[in-house]
Amino acid sequence: MNAPIRADDTPRLEDFPYRLSDNVRFADLDPNGHVNNAVYATYFETGRVTLVKDRSMGLMPQGLSWIMVRLDIHFRAELHWPGQIELGLGLVKFGRTSTTFDQVVFSEGRCVASAKAITVMIDEATRRPAPLPAEVKENFRRWVRRGVNPDGD
Repeated sequence: MNAPIRADDTPRLEDFPYRLSDNVRFADLDPNGHVNNAVYATYFETGRVTLVKDRSMGLMPQGLSWIMVRLDIHFRAELHWPGQIELGLGLVKFGRTSTTFDQVVFSEGRCVASAKAITVMIDEATRRPAPLPAEVKENFRRWVRRGVNPDGD
């Protein structure tokens, strides 16, 4: 059984070193007039993909790619249109072939959703998991969530 979320577990945007802004789109709404739960996966994807697909970051060497293997979302508050959102991402763990991220969506200074995302590096030719190259791990260090040791030491 999962432990209940305590109020002091509410994420703070400043703990997430990778951030970007986005807009809530009218098309994001469901019949209840708030952002549909499925849209949050797209917001989180935007944060991850914007970071790792930027070749200047050195997070996706030639011949390797990333796939999503798990996304756990905690919906914290309703989000409405129109509006701006702030997306935050912080690396929290390195695995042998994987990375784990904490991610957040903030609106008007309030965390409306948070997620834990696990991605696996794969060899594009074989489609099999590939060990994280040392240079990728080193390039991720600037994106580690504040207060976290991604090596688990």
